[in-house]
This record gives sequence, structure tokens and C-alpha cells, in this order.
Amino acid sequence: MDQRIGRAERHSMETSVRVEINLEGQGQARIDTGIGFFDHMLNILAGHSGFDLTVECHGDLNVDGHHTVEDVGIVLGRAFAQALGDKKGICRYGTSFIPMDESLAMVSLDISGRPYLHWDIPPIAPMVGNFDTQLAEEFFRAFSSQCGVTLHIRVLYGKNAHHMLEAVFKAFARALRQAVSIEKGVDKVPSTKGIID
Repeated sequence: MDQRIGRAERHSMETSVRVEINLEGQGQARIDTGIGFFDHMLNILAGHSGFDLTVECHGDLNVDGHHTVEDVGIVLGRAFAQALGDKKGICRYGTSFIPMDESLAMVSLDISGRPYLHWDIPPIAPMVGNFDTQLAEEFFRAFSSQCGVTLHIRVLYGKNAHHMLEAVFKAFARALRQAVSIEKGVDKVPSTKGIID
């Protein structure tokens, strides 16, 4: 199989972002966003999906983390879409339940061409380290909108903010890994329409 690699960049007055992703990787990550917990989550995304992932972002963290987290989601979504190519042979759907101590997260997704995010988590502490926890939703919305993924994220229960978000990123990684896997002997787009866009 050819390597499925995507690269994207975005430069604005607020951030400068560069992303590279290899869907046939080994889970290796080089992450630097300036937000420690967010870096941790992106490392988890790489490690549990098996994708090689490079993310470099220089953002206006003197303001807050919003632009950095959202713009990384935008650029990652674009790189991911590029890596998918024509989508021939992919499984398309992925679902994963992941426990993290007292927390349980579910992510179910469809590489449908139709961006949509359903976000349902219990009340959560406002900060984990220097990461504003409400920005997790912004990250996933940005990713979904740029790569056309229908994305349902739910934390069924949990108390610890770190545990809940870590379970979400792990479940997201595993669901993506399932969805992009190639079905043996299948050489067509997994849609009765014949296209996914």
C-alpha cells in the first residue's frame, strides 16, 4: 500500500501551524503547541491511532489558548483529509469505548463528507494545567469541519477532568484507526453514492 500522508499549514495574525500525518505510521509524535496538556493529548492521539503525527504551532498564548487549539484542529483536519485521498477501501466507520479509571468515553464517527459534532460530557473542571477544558470541544469541531467527519463524542460518566479528556482522545484515536483501515480486497469508495465528499 502507498503511504497515506497529509501535510497542511496555516498562518495568520494569531497562529502559525504546521501538521504532517502518516496513516501508515508507527504512532510516533513530534508535538509542540506551547500548551502542555494539549501536547499530551496529541501524543495520545498518535500513540493510540498508530499514525505518525507532527504538529508545530506558535500561537498567541499571551491572549489564551483558544486560537492555538482551534487552529491546530483546522490544520489537522485538512492534513487528515489529504492523507485519506480518494477514500477507496476504507472501513469508513469507527466506534470505541475507552475507560480511564472512573471515566468512560465513547467516540463514534463516520468519514462521511458531512461535518457534524455531537459533544456530550459531564460538568468538568475549567482547567487542566494550562489547558482550558472547554477548548477540547472547539478542537473536535474544527477537525470535523475541515475533513468532513461526522463525530459523536460522549463521556458516559466521570469526575476527573484529566481522565475524562484523556479517555476521549484515546477513544477518538482508536475510532479513527478503525475507520481508516483498509478492507482486504475492497477497491471502491464505501458509499452507495460512489463518492464521499
